[in-house]
Amino acid sequence: MKKMVALIVILNFICRIIGFTVNINEVVRVDNLIEKDRLQTIKEKGTLTVAAASSDPPFYFLDINTQKVRGIDADIINEISNRLKINKVDFKSTVFSELLQRLKTDENIDIASGGMYITPEREKEVSFTHPLYTETEVIIVPKASKINFKDDLKNAVVGVEKGTIYVELAQKWKTAGLIKDIEIFQSISELLDSINNGKIDAGIADSLIVNKTLKDHTNLFLRTLDDYSPELIGNIGIAVRKNDNTLLNVINEKIDEMKADGTLYAILKENGIDKNNIV
Repeated sequence: MKKMVALIVILNFICRIIGFTVNINEVVRVDNLIEKDRLQTIKEKGTLTVAAASSDPPFYFLDINTQKVRGIDADIINEISNRLKINKVDFKSTVFSELLQRLKTDENIDIASGGMYITPEREKEVSFTHPLYTETEVIIVPKASKINFKDDLKNAVVGVEKGTIYVELAQKWKTAGLIKDIEIFQSISELLDSINNGKIDAGIADSLIVNKTLKDHTNLFLRTLDDYSPELIGNIGIAVRKNDNTLLNVINEKIDEMKADGTLYAILKENGIDKNNIV
């Protein structure tokens, strides 16, 4: 907005020389109308399009009985869509590390989500809704590993998923000499497979994803460190483009309604989130 005003001032100076002026209020009013366009477009087409980390249950997964996308984030977004009287939600499968980039560059995408921490760095790129729930990290190791405490990681190669805030945490640990080295993976499944097959010693990942995966896939020879105290306890939100203020505000309204009437809590509880993850 500051850049726009500066440009208008320059244009006014030039225009005065040739005999007319630019009305700042008119330009600002046009700019505000542009902000409303995405919500209007969504309602006109009847579809909310979401860049979704759909390979990361419990945030997203395909319900084999209904053939519909379900999960924590999916159920929340579906409820928001219903309250906005939008008939359809189209979840576009996107790897986690590309969620924000796709939101910013693909005009067909309206919002992005997938257990995404609200961080100052990400808020420089996009806007976030009000927090939906909280999340923490866990450390994963093979069941037979001699690693039982964080201090045991000094000689370990630790894996993390690309694009997550755990990359920065692992780098911090490496700088401090708390781990030997870092390996970055394209997906959480690749990370867990590498730990399970002994290619790396340990991993750092979302507690909700890991707990869900270990519960559903008992064949994985993995465990989490029981005595580890999480260092990254953060709020999870839905990402919206910086200029889509009208869309952001109306989504926040629905989130607040869902918190007030108990719907959000019911969705979280149904998806296995306990009171420790409630905002």
